Amino acid sequence: MLTARALADHFDRVTVIERDCFPVGPVPRKGVPQSRHLHVMMKRGRLILEQFFPGLQDAMVAAGVPVLDMAGDAAWLTPAGWGLRFPSDLTMLASTRDFLDWNVRRRLAGFAGVGFLQEVQVTRLLPNAEGSGVAGVAIHFRNPAGGDDPQDCSLHADLVVDASGRGSRAPHWLASLGYAPPAETVINGFLGYASRLYQPPTGFKADWKCLYIQAAPPNRTRGGLLFPVEGGRWLVTLSGGGRDYPPTDEAGFVEFARSLASPLLYDAIKDAAPLSPIHSYRATENRLRHYERLPRWPDNFMVLGDAACAFNPVYGQGMTIVALGVKKLDEILRMRNEASRTDGRLAGVGLAGIARRFQQEVAKVNIAPWLLATGEDFRYRETVGGSPTLATRLMHRYMDQVVRLSTENREVRRQFMEIFHMLKPPSAMFHPLVLRRVAGQAWRLMTWPKGTVSPTPTVAGAGRATVGNT
Repeated sequence: MLTARALADHFDRVTVIERDCFPVGPVPRKGVPQSRHLHVMMKRGRLILEQFFPGLQDAMVAAGVPVLDMAGDAAWLTPAGWGLRFPSDLTMLASTRDFLDWNVRRRLAGFAGVGFLQEVQVTRLLPNAEGSGVAGVAIHFRNPAGGDDPQDCSLHADLVVDASGRGSRAPHWLASLGYAPPAETVINGFLGYASRLYQPPTGFKADWKCLYIQAAPPNRTRGGLLFPVEGGRWLVTLSGGGRDYPPTDEAGFVEFARSLASPLLYDAIKDAAPLSPIHSYRATENRLRHYERLPRWPDNFMVLGDAACAFNPVYGQGMTIVALGVKKLDEILRMRNEASRTDGRLAGVGLAGIARRFQQEVAKVNIAPWLLATGEDFRYRETVGGSPTLATRLMHRYMDQVVRLSTENREVRRQFMEIFHMLKPPSAMFHPLVLRRVAGQAWRLMTWPKGTVSPTPTVAGAGRATVGNT
């Protein structure tokens, strides 16, 4: 939907083709299988969302969506100990995915020229007369309204954008037009997660608003998150890597929470009232389709988001990376407008070559988050699809020192959080202020007196919670 919003600035009409029938309210739907699980929009993603939908986030806050300071409100247990907490502007909206989608969809529907085709499936791409590109799509109405409506028809367009997610059929569509399918890189750490909604216990008090108990593979494969969401509820997600999947039965879910490295999450939910069933999700492999490497690419067809590069959702990058891809699309279209000196509206004749350029540019956007996600997955012994390079292993050792520093040094923690929120590139982790401290810490560890035990972070006491009647 964010893609459609960006395209609305450049085309007279934008049609969103959706396999589902949109629900009336903010409830789950089949086309978004992960919607019952925790989703986060990093600060960078929030800024892009606000650019395209001004006022959306204020409206969501007014409707009861909590605003979280991720440096101050979150008790985050890193593999090296509790992350240092301090007030910041690194804020995040804590809503369910369904509530976010519903609000975005309502805003998008208000834009002139944007229309929706629901319960419709794209079956193939239509070639243009010259054979150099795409002229539209063939579609199938899954539930046609009225006996006279055709079940299959063609929809012509100046530009087709595939934002259909992990289940994208773009490789098959391209093959049917005579294009080579893209090479794929798949890295699978066999992570899975299970989630449910809770009503917080009456009188619950804590010095945190949200919890993140991070896994520390290869030895500690389990993690958990607790976030407040709209309606005064908690959304709790438990995760496990290396096939150590969290169970979906009542007793197993609670026991898994009890097994985490900190008791805080278990202590919070043990007396909380469940508001939903336990939902599981295990399709978390990182999948990169190398469209940018193809020797030939059709004009007027683009692929972005999970359809091009899908990340392990456990790391929370997905929605922000999609937003960055949409921003790149908008930038490329605006530059083409300026070069063509048009009035801001594009037609097929002005799009020659632009699709190939977009695939090359969005591939650059995906490089850094891909390396971060797969680098973390390589910490699990069970990961398949590749093996960590020497550079990856060295990066692991360096990042371990950075994370350790983030438990005691505010400047390092701030730098780490700004990279986490994609406000700075990963290269900022090698800023001189970080490098100096990492080198100093490494020296201290090397010179630690023999026969003594180096200090290890404590888990207890970094976050507190109580339950009582008020």
